[in-house]
Amino acid sequence: MRDLIVFLSVMCLMPYAFQRPYIGLLLFSWLAYMRPQDLCWGFARSMRLSFFVSIAMLLGWWANELGRRRFTHWESRTVMMCVLMAFVVISYFQAEVQDDYTSRYFFEYIKIVIIALFTVGQCDTRQKLRGMFWVIAISLGFFGVKSGLWGLMRGGGQILRGPGGMLEDNNDFALAMVMNIPLLWYLGISEGKKWVLHATRAAVFLSVVTVLMTHSRGAFLALTFSALWIVWRSGKLFRAMMFLLFLAVLFPFVAPQDIIDRIASIGDTTESSAHARLTAWATALEMIKDNPIWGVGMRNFQPRYPEYSVAPLSQGADTFVAHNSYFQIWAESGSLAFVIYLSLLASVFLTMGRVYKQCRARPDLAWAVDYSRMMEATTVGFSVGAFFLNRGHFDLFYHWLALVAALKLCVFAALRRAPEAAFAPDQKKRGSGEVVVTVPGLRSAARSMGGAASAGESAIVWRNQKRLR
Repeated sequence: MRDLIVFLSVMCLMPYAFQRPYIGLLLFSWLAYMRPQDLCWGFARSMRLSFFVSIAMLLGWWANELGRRRFTHWESRTVMMCVLMAFVVISYFQAEVQDDYTSRYFFEYIKIVIIALFTVGQCDTRQKLRGMFWVIAISLGFFGVKSGLWGLMRGGGQILRGPGGMLEDNNDFALAMVMNIPLLWYLGISEGKKWVLHATRAAVFLSVVTVLMTHSRGAFLALTFSALWIVWRSGKLFRAMMFLLFLAVLFPFVAPQDIIDRIASIGDTTESSAHARLTAWATALEMIKDNPIWGVGMRNFQPRYPEYSVAPLSQGADTFVAHNSYFQIWAESGSLAFVIYLSLLASVFLTMGRVYKQCRARPDLAWAVDYSRMMEATTVGFSVGAFFLNRGHFDLFYHWLALVAALKLCVFAALRRAPEAAFAPDQKKRGSGEVVVTVPGLRSAARSMGGAASAGESAIVWRNQKRLR
C-alpha cells in the first residue's frame, strides 16, 4: 500500500512539475530529503522517482519558461560552485582509478550542482523561498520527530542508520538533523503564529533527541556550536546563555548513560574511531603534498589510501575515508578546489551579515532578518560537523548555498524597488504598539489602510515595535 501511495502521489504531481518547474523542484526536494520511497517495501523502493521528476521539471522549464525565466542567476556563489565543479571534473578525469564506484558519485555530484543552480533561478520571490524552506524543514523534521518520539518512548536507544541516500549513514543523518534545527527554529519565529511556533519548538526538541541517539560526536559538537550561534544572535544573550547553562547542568541527570559515555569520549585520541580519523587526516596531508594542484581524483581517497598511508596496513586491512570534508576536497580535487570550497563557506557569513544590516531597520523585510540568521546558524552546524565527516559533496550543503544566493537576490531586488521605508504621518493615530510603514514604489491599493498610503505605495501595519530597533 505504501508503494502505491508514493508512486501515485509522484505520478499525479508529474504534470504539475512539467507545467510549473517550481512545483517539480519542491517535489524533487521532498523525495531527496524525506525519501518516502525508502519507507516502502516493494516496487517503489527501487524506482528512480527523483530522476523522473528532475527530467520533467527541466523539460518543463525548457518548454514553458525558456526566455521568460533564467535557468539560474549568476552571482558569487553560483559562479564559485561552477568553478569548483570544473576542478572536480578535472580531478575526476586525471584520476588513476575510474570505476563504477567513482563514476556513480561523479555523476551524482554533477546532478547536485545542476539542481542547486536551477534552485537559484526558480526561488526568485519570498513566497517561493518560504515554500522551499518549509519543504526541507518538514521533510527532515519528519525523521527528527519520528526518531525522537521513538527514543523517548524507549528511554533511549541508538540510531544505526538514516533513511537512505546521502542520509543513510547515521553520522550523515545526524548532520542533516543539526542543519535542520535552525531551519525549524527561525521558521517558527518568522511565521508569527503561536501554533506554528509551538510546533517547531517541539520538533526542535525531538530533533535534538534524535541527534543524541545517533551517538555521533561530530554532530553533537556541531549542535553545540549551532546553539551557541543562535544564542549569540538572539539579542537576549544573558537570558539565552542562562537557559543553555541550565540545560547543560540538567543533561547528565536525564540523558541515558550510553550517550553520556559517548560524548565523554570526544577528547580520547586513543579510542579506535578517533585514532582512525587522525590517521586518515595525516594520510590526506601526504596525498596533498604529492598532488597539490589537482589532487588524487574524485573518490580516489580510498583506492589510493594504501599508497600514502602513514601507518602500515596489514594484509586485507580496511582503508579509511578522509573523515573530514575539508581534507576530502583538498586531497581529492587539489588546493585550488579547496580554496573555492572555503570561499563558498565564508561567503555565506559575509552575504548574510550584509542582508541583516540592510534589513534590520526595515519592518517590511523582517522576514529576511530571520532568514539571514537561519542561514548562518545552519552553515555553522555544517562547518563544524564537516570537520569530522566525509561530506564534501553533501547535496543539502549545495542546495543551501543556492538558497543563500536566492535570498540575497530577493532581498536586493526588494531594496531596489523600495530603497527606503517612510513612516506615515498619521502613525500616532494608530493603536498602541502599531506602526504604519509606507513603502514607495510597490504597486498596491492604499484604500485598505484608510488613506495612510498614497497611490503607488503599499502600507504595512507593524505591530511589534521592538523589531524596529
